[in-house]
Amino acid sequence: MAEADIFMGVAFLTQSAAGVLGNSCLLCFYSNTLLTGQMMKPIDPILIHLIFANHLVVLSTGIPHTMALFGWKFFLDDAGCKVVLYLFRVARGVSLNATCLLNGFQVSKLCTRNAWWKNTTRFPKCFGFCGSLFWILQLLINVYVPLRVIGPRHKQNVTLHMRHRYCSSGPPQHSARLLHVVLLISIDVTCLVFMMWASGFMVFVLHRHKQSVWHIRSHIPSRRPVHETRATCTILTLVSMFVSFYCLSAIFTLCVGLNTKPDLWLVDTSVFLDVCFSVLSPFVLISRDTRITQVFYFCTKRKLSS
Repeated sequence: MAEADIFMGVAFLTQSAAGVLGNSCLLCFYSNTLLTGQMMKPIDPILIHLIFANHLVVLSTGIPHTMALFGWKFFLDDAGCKVVLYLFRVARGVSLNATCLLNGFQVSKLCTRNAWWKNTTRFPKCFGFCGSLFWILQLLINVYVPLRVIGPRHKQNVTLHMRHRYCSSGPPQHSARLLHVVLLISIDVTCLVFMMWASGFMVFVLHRHKQSVWHIRSHIPSRRPVHETRATCTILTLVSMFVSFYCLSAIFTLCVGLNTKPDLWLVDTSVFLDVCFSVLSPFVLISRDTRITQVFYFCTKRKLSS
């Protein structure tokens, strides 16, 4: 085993362990909040879809790639490769859609004081329906992925195009693949453009509010609550992380796609960047959500007192 493979294996192992731990904790917390209705916020149903999609990204990509880097060979058969890479593409698409929806929700919340936004009974139904649509949309769009993925049973075929350490893709069918790539890129670009526009608009609203707050009298209830500003900053952080990692990953993925036999370090870097957002985003949410920090503080204080 090469020294570079050991180094990348340790990096992927650390990344996967952190991602599983962070997403599992958040998934349990938000699921319990949604089921019990205690301390529930309108944004929680969206976060559940985002966290579950991120959890699936880590499980379907980070863990298999870690196993491959530590020397495990052919641990997935043809069907396993198809399922794993299909789940990764679907979960990555849902993560993009959910982040986009978070952005749109916060923009609308900043632009209106309508009581409809405070209705905690409508939002779980609304975002539950939207989340289901995201999963159905991504399942249909990425149905082409398992048709191209080829498992280890074809490992003797020298015409395969390596895109992962543990699975390969068959020779490209230009017409079908071109249609699939155009569809994926159009959806991704639309979501990214919307997120960047919404993020810029939220920054503008917060900046304008900061400038005008000095001219507002204390008896006029027009100052935005602190928790609303905190939520906006959290979403801006998530969006900036997603766009940054997405663009970097797209560059490396393009480099991999342009080479018939790409270097393994390009493949490893592309996969590592693909998983980064899914690993880091739960810790951003944990650090910004006062409900979670209060739970941790209570548990720690109770353990110390006992």
